[in-house]
Amino acid sequence: MDVDPRQYEHVAVNDNDIHNIVMSYLVHNCFKETVESFIACTGMKQPSDCLEDMEKRKRIFQLALEGNALKSIELTEQLATNLLEKNKDLHFDLLSLHFVELVCSRKCTEALEFAQTKLTPFGKEQKYVEKLEDFMALLAYEEPEKSPMFNLLSLEYRQHVAEKLNRAVLAYANQPSCTAMERLIQQTTVVRQCLHHEHTKDGPPPFSLKDFLKS
Repeated sequence: MDVDPRQYEHVAVNDNDIHNIVMSYLVHNCFKETVESFIACTGMKQPSDCLEDMEKRKRIFQLALEGNALKSIELTEQLATNLLEKNKDLHFDLLSLHFVELVCSRKCTEALEFAQTKLTPFGKEQKYVEKLEDFMALLAYEEPEKSPMFNLLSLEYRQHVAEKLNRAVLAYANQPSCTAMERLIQQTTVVRQCLHHEHTKDGPPPFSLKDFLKS
């Protein structure tokens, strides 16, 4: 049985804690105008260099999301020097986005040349070999979006890479790479799972955010 809401509905929650959680989410996702409005309404102190860096991160994120990976890489190197040099997995993912854009534009010769010069060197490490094979296989299909590797052309894949880049840029700037809200949900999930395993019969069920929001 789940916890009766009446057991916690009267528990006091500090407004500042709520404000910090909301601010963390807004800053992470680069909602600049909303951050400014939220600061004005709550009287919170503006994080140092918050708005300037947010604009740069938003631009980098949007470029990656749109598939303009080369420009995203260029701006990332300006904002976070050596980040991609040290994070080869992320660098490979960004380069792969550009390769995919060339394939989708049916620029197969250009895509092949780009892969040979920029992607193939990653093949020296075994962990990239399978990924390289999947991307190169796209060239064998007249309609790559109907190939078994169609997910590499999807918006979801670009979103995954863009969010990965955003988190890396935040970490480079010594800022949290995930929001306070995410950490709370993760911690709550782990606690509920532990309670469920320790009290299989009488303990609360595994935590479900979807079910919690419905309660």
